[in-house]
Formats: sequence, C-alpha cells, structure tokens
Amino acid sequence: MGFWLRKAGISRASALQEKEPPNRDEHEAPGDLLHLDTKKRANFHEVGHRGTGIRHHKNRKAGYQVLHVCNDDHSRASYMEVLPDEKKGTTATFHQRALLHFQAQGVQVRKLLADNGSSYRSKEFKAMREACGLKHSRTRPYRPRTNGKAERLIQTALREWAYGPIWQRITDGASTEFGRMGGGSDERNQALGAWFRY
Repeated sequence: MGFWLRKAGISRASALQEKEPPNRDEHEAPGDLLHLDTKKRANFHEVGHRGTGIRHHKNRKAGYQVLHVCNDDHSRASYMEVLPDEKKGTTATFHQRALLHFQAQGVQVRKLLADNGSSYRSKEFKAMREACGLKHSRTRPYRPRTNGKAERLIQTALREWAYGPIWQRITDGASTEFGRMGGGSDERNQALGAWFRY
C-alpha cells in the first residue's frame, strides 16, 4: 500500500492539504515596509568543502558571525552587514544604520516586519523603533514565508556572495574578478558591500 501512495505522491498527510496560493503582494511606495532578518554564517580560515569538494575538511573552532539584512518591500533595495552576533544591542544599532542608509536614498521608512526573534522583541529594538516613529509587525510563528522577501534576499546572498567560487564586482560597466574564495571569512565579508550595491 505504501509503495502505491508514494508513487501517487500522496504518502504524507501534507500532500493531501490544499496548497496556499503564492503571495505576490507589494506595498505601493518605497519605505512603506522594510523586511528584517538575520542568518548565522560560519567563519572559515581556508577553503571549505564547498570550494574543494572534500567533505571531511573542517575549519575547526572558527566561530560564527551573523548576516543582518534589511530590504524594502516595494523597490527591493537592500542594506546588509556581517556582525559578530544577533544580540539585542547589535540588532538595534544595525537597524539604525539601515534606516540612515535608506534616508540617504530619499526613502522615508514607515513600518518594519521581522520574525519573533528575541532581538526584535527586546527593549532596545523597541526604543529605537519608537524613537524613529516606526510601526512594527511580526511574522506568524513557524511561517518564514510571511517574511519571504527577506528570506529570498538571504538565499540569493548565500548563493551569489557567500558560496560563490568567484566574487564579481562591476566597475564602469565592466566585470572584474573581485577575489577567489579562500582568503577566509574576512575576505568574504569585505566582498558583501560590493555585492549588494551592484
């Protein structure tokens, strides 16, 4: 019986549930909503298994850093930084810098959307948000698609920036090699600014 259910693609209860339609909404103007999220990234001192193809090669005790992202719902303009952690103070000061970045582009931010992480529920984040006069919404628990634009930005950043074998930057319309993966996570982090600006 199980074989036939698997063959029909209905071996799990979730396969019988009606799928939700894709959510394609978009706010009317830049600044109406900023999506916020974080992603922990491992540090490395030398080329890892993604670059060498050797699975047992490890960068032991290299530690972690956190990619903080902020992107605009309407224009998809983004601001990102790699920071040592995702503690409440670090997260609040990152978002102050992100707001300054968007203000420099002429974008007046009105609302934020973030997940239910402790740093987004902290007093420091609330104080920063209230000082800037911003509304704040949280995503539904266990529903990353609620914050799908930030999730997609992170996936794209990981694929094109963090795990790309060669980073590219654009200078005067010409593509030039930025650096080969292997200089360690510091080199990777330096390439982030060039990646999201171009």
